[in-house]
Amino acid sequence: MTDHPASAGLQLITTADGSNTLFNEQVGEHYHSTHGAFQESRHVFLESGLKFFLEKSGQKDVSILEIGFGTGLNFLLSAGYCLQEQLSLNYTGVEAYPLPEKLIFQTDYEKYLPAEVWDKFIKIYTPALNKTQNLNNLCKLIIAACRLLEFRTEQQYDVLYFDAFAAVHQPEMWTAEAIEHCTRYLKKDGVFVTYAITGNLKRIMKSLNFSIEKVPGAPGKREMLRAVKKL
Repeated sequence: MTDHPASAGLQLITTADGSNTLFNEQVGEHYHSTHGAFQESRHVFLESGLKFFLEKSGQKDVSILEIGFGTGLNFLLSAGYCLQEQLSLNYTGVEAYPLPEKLIFQTDYEKYLPAEVWDKFIKIYTPALNKTQNLNNLCKLIIAACRLLEFRTEQQYDVLYFDAFAAVHQPEMWTAEAIEHCTRYLKKDGVFVTYAITGNLKRIMKSLNFSIEKVPGAPGKREMLRAVKKL
């Protein structure tokens, strides 16, 4: 496993809702909102992304592509929900710098999950780097350990979680080239969701034939963006 190049500068931080995140000193950014890591992940990605798609489509199986796997919180909440609802989940996370196991395990996210989800995640986290692993009989996970523009797959996805660091800290992740590259793997009527909303992002999504909407943001943010692929 390749540790984050700034792993010595990653600090565990408790956010306002009591859940933990990491602060990356090199980037100058937290992995989740300091207003609440759990609240943000649940609101932006689970509620506004996965559940929105499932209610709209009526599907019993779903595929998710996440840009910025990070601590795995978005995956864990999605896997827990799919287990609860007995839905099939095929999940791909893209992460240029997979975190050291010791930091993943110190997040204490098990308090928000069925025990079987957390316990199996602990076992498959490292093996899932670049090789598909079964979390259970409903859920598969692979973490593509590469930069976004290096990511390639034959798969098409129903939902895209875009969870890169903010554009002020990681502008290369928010360019038209980067957004086009990842959204090419989204199916028609697939849902793109992110915690951010800017004029530039809206222009890019419209140019890529997405219908866009502003939806209420997680605590600390008034709005966020959700977009549906039209073509």
